Parts: sequence; C-alpha cells; structure tokens
Amino acid sequence: MCVVCEGKCGSQTLFPCYHVPNTQETVVAAPGFQCLTPVLPNQASTAASQPQTSHSMTITSTASSTFLNILFRFGEKHKLKFAFPNSRNDFFYPSPFQRTYIQGYKSGMCFNIMCNHMRFNAPEVAKVLPRDTFYSTILRDPAELFESSFHYYGHVVPLTWSIPGEDKMAEFLRDPKQYFSPGGFNSFFLKNMMFFDFGQDNTLDTDDPRVEGSIMVIAERFHLVMLMGHFEESLILLKDALCWEMDDLVFFKLNSRKESTVSKLTPELRAKALQWNGIDWKLYKHFNLTFWKKVEAYGRKRMADDVAELRRRNAELVEICIEGGHSVEAGSIHEAAMQPWQPIGEKSIVGYNLKENVDKAYEELCRKMLTPEIQYLTDLGVNLWVTKLWGHVRNIINW
Repeated sequence: MCVVCEGKCGSQTLFPCYHVPNTQETVVAAPGFQCLTPVLPNQASTAASQPQTSHSMTITSTASSTFLNILFRFGEKHKLKFAFPNSRNDFFYPSPFQRTYIQGYKSGMCFNIMCNHMRFNAPEVAKVLPRDTFYSTILRDPAELFESSFHYYGHVVPLTWSIPGEDKMAEFLRDPKQYFSPGGFNSFFLKNMMFFDFGQDNTLDTDDPRVEGSIMVIAERFHLVMLMGHFEESLILLKDALCWEMDDLVFFKLNSRKESTVSKLTPELRAKALQWNGIDWKLYKHFNLTFWKKVEAYGRKRMADDVAELRRRNAELVEICIEGGHSVEAGSIHEAAMQPWQPIGEKSIVGYNLKENVDKAYEELCRKMLTPEIQYLTDLGVNLWVTKLWGHVRNIINW
C-alpha cells in the first residue's frame, strides 16, 4: 500500500482544487521542507481553492508500479517532497508503517508525496503529512488479486511448499483450511491481503462486526478509492479531484506478467477465491459502489470522452516510445535500466525496449515512462542497498 502527501499504496498529489476537511493531526514542517503544494502558474489560489497536499497509498499487486510511475513523474515535474523508504523499496512491509522508516527522517519533517508500499498505520502516517492531505488507494478484484499473489509470492510462503499437484492454487482453494495457518510465515499474502494492507486483521471471520466497522473507518479516511479494473476512469477522477492535467495521467502498463503465466480462473475457482477472501470481497463491493457513484456525479458521457482522450494519448506515446509497439519478455530487453524486478524462481514479468532515435522532444518522457520502479527510485536518490543486495544474491544463486 502506498501513501502520498498527495495521494499499495499507492498515491496522490498536492494541488489547489477543493478543501478537504481536516482529519489529521497538525504537522509542522521542518526548516527547508514545505508540505503544502506549490501553487502552479496557471492555478492561482483563492479562498475557496486552497493548496492541497495529497497522500496516496496503493495495495500490493494492484497496478501499483504503473501508478507509482505516474506519481514519480508528477512529483519530479513539480519539485515535490517525497517520503521514501530507507534501504528498501517499501516501508519495511509487512510491519505497520512507522515514520522512522522514512529515509533521512528527522522529527518535524513533513512531505508532499508518500507512495511506496506499506502496511497502513494511520496515526503514524498522519504525523508526516499535512492536515489537508488527500488520501487515495487502488483496489483490485479479490479473486484476481489472490491468483496474482499466489503466483508472485508463493515461493516465499512456506505453507504452499507442501501443496501437492501441478496446480497448487486450485488444490489450495479446494480446502484452504487444510493448508493455511494464520501464524504461518508470510501467510498474509494468501488471505484478505487488501484488508491486511489497510492495517487490519485479515484473519477475522467475514461476518465479524469489526469488519464492517473497519471498512467505515477506511471510507472516512480515504477520499478516493480507485479500481484497477477501471484504471483509466480512476485516473480521471483523480485528475478531477486534484486539478491535474490530462498529460499528467499518461502511462504504460508496468510490471505485467506474461499471459502464459496467468492462471485462468474458472467460475468455480473464482467463487472459491472470493469465499476464501470474503473480507476483501466485502471491502471491494463497498468501494465499487462508491466508485460508480463518483462516476455518475462526474457524468457518464464526460467520463467516456475523457477516457477516450487518455487512451488516444497513451496510444500516441506507444508509437513514439516503444520499440515494436509492445512489451517483450525479460530476455529480450536490451537495457539493464529497463529490466523489471522478477518473482523468485522465474522471469515472468515483461518489460519494454525504448525505440531508437526517439524524437528529442519526447526522449526524456519516454524513458521515464518506461523505467521500472527500482531503477526510478534509484534515479530519485533512494538508498536501496537491501533490495539491491538481495537482487545480487538472487543472481548469484540463480533464484
């Protein structure tokens, strides 16, 4: 999950647009740091349109890499202050977020954008973000998230190692309680992971009254909950809330798996996955309703027109930036700077090659849009020595 003094975890940004009610503790910026969003030349601040910071968070495996890239570019462009993790590319996940996890943190600091993955801890987050921070996150269909998580993280969840058969996920879903242990190492990856990333107890019974109460608390905290399955519509709502420009939203899909590695969920397996992840399903259904209410308020026709325009701009940039106009497998990526981080034991994540002789007017934008998360964080000055050391060890042992 990712947070931004702007916008999984996830992310948002500061922009004068509308005033968000103060729901957080007062934050005093340390000398040399400014938490309020700078007013851009074409956005004069008025009494009714106050500069707004936004804090965003994204949930694991829910288009977070793509969203992070958008936020990194936006923050760089407007010279905003990022809160980055120290030594890793996440805030010591799955430990609940602590402000001391921020690189170079000193008491009194506050930030414009916090967007690397974390397990959300509202009181600690509030201590480093302005009172009028805009909170957002992205949710994913729980059955699809479970399939993705089982594939991506299965090698680091010991309780899956003894599952027999070729299709371990199907066998697990046949009788989850036979294999699942709440106290098992990294077991949170396999049950109600979105609820867990919000800092909640993912092992509660679905009908436990604390679940509904927690969802209400989340709904009060987050100003915009986006949906991965409607990513473009989500970005349009974000743009509207934060007064962004359409060009701020352009993106290429990053950290995607090869289609051949994606398990096809039969209706039966999907139903079992949703039942097993019942809290996440309840969470998703709640915010699916609120999402479409926002779309209705925005206007269906207006939304369709804006999504079409965003797709047109994205397609135009594909032609300008990407060699061959499509993603390629890891072994076919020419530059190390374009190699995405891979799951343990395989190379299932695809990437891109930058087209040769890109128009100089687009070269910088193209390269930034194609740069994977780890490399972009390095470019932004983040100390990733733990992540990089782990990467070197994996290369040596070919894991």
